[in-house]
Amino acid sequence: MHASVVTHFDSAPTWTEFPEPEPRGAEVVVDVVAAGLHPRVRSQADGSHYTSEGALPLVPGVDGVGRFPDGTLRYFAVQSDTRGSMAERTAVDPRASVVLPDGADPARVAAGVNPVMSSWVALRRRIAFPDGARVLVLGATGASGRAAVQVAKHLGASHVVASGRSAERLAGLPALGADVVVPLDDVEAIGRAASDVDVVIDYVWGAPAAAVMRTLVTAREARGERLDWIAIGSTAGQEAPIPSAALRASGLTIVGSGQGSVGTSGFVAELPGIVGAIADGTITVDATALPMRTVADAWAGQVDTGTSRVVLEV
Repeated sequence: MHASVVTHFDSAPTWTEFPEPEPRGAEVVVDVVAAGLHPRVRSQADGSHYTSEGALPLVPGVDGVGRFPDGTLRYFAVQSDTRGSMAERTAVDPRASVVLPDGADPARVAAGVNPVMSSWVALRRRIAFPDGARVLVLGATGASGRAAVQVAKHLGASHVVASGRSAERLAGLPALGADVVVPLDDVEAIGRAASDVDVVIDYVWGAPAAAVMRTLVTAREARGERLDWIAIGSTAGQEAPIPSAALRASGLTIVGSGQGSVGTSGFVAELPGIVGAIADGTITVDATALPMRTVADAWAGQVDTGTSRVVLEV
C-alpha cells in the first residue's frame, strides 16, 4: 500500500510504499477515506508532542474517516503513535469509532472532530460546566477556537466572549455565536468584557494568558467566585508566568485538558455527540480536501486554505 511516511523528524512526510498494517488485539484493518492534517498531527510527525514515542519511520495521523470491514463508514481514532491514518489503510480498534449518520460529509467530519473535541471534552469532562455559564475563549480565531465558541453555546453557555489576534477572523465569530469579540492584545478590553465569566477556554497560554489572568482576577467584583481556567493549547508559549497572588486572592482554578488528563474512555464516550453535531451542521466546520498523494505540498503550506482545516483524501 501507499502511505505518508516520516523518516526524519525535521522533514515532511512523503507519499510512498509502506508495509500493510498488522492489526493487534481487537483491531481491524480499515480503508481510509479522509484524514485531517491537524496541528496535533504535525507535532506527532516532528516528534515534539508530549506523547511522542520517538520512533521512526512513522505514518502520521491521529484520526479519520474510513470504510470498515462490515461496510460501514465511520469516524475513527488511532491509538498508535507510529501507524497513523494518513495511509491507504490503517489498523483501528472499532471501539474507538462512530458510524457516520446518513448523508454526513466524510471530509467535514475528518476535519472537525479533532478541533471540536478539544473544547467539548474539556467542558464535559474536566469541569462542572454550569448551564447558562459565561465563557471566554482565548485563541478564538484558530480552528479549535472557532469551534470552541460554537461548542460552548451548544453545551449551554449563555454568553461567549471571543478573543484572538486576527481582526478579520474575529469579525466572523458573532455569526458562530460569539456575543462579544475582543483583540487578544487589548488586555484591558478583555478584562472589561470578561470580568464576570465562569470559564476560560485557553488555546494560547504563555505570557498573553498570564496577562489576561491577572487582569480578570483584578476586574472581578466577587473575586472569590469560582473561575475555571482550562488550558488546552499553547500557541503563545509552553510556560506562563502566573503570580501566586492570582491564585491566593481569587477563586481561580487552573486545569488542563488533553491526552492523559482525560482517559480514552472519556474521549470515546463523547464521540457520538461530537460527530452528530458536525454531521447535522450544528457546529460549522470549514474543510479543504486535497489528495493524500500531495501530502508533502500540503505539509509545506503550499496550498492556501484560509481558515479551513486541511483534509487529505485517499
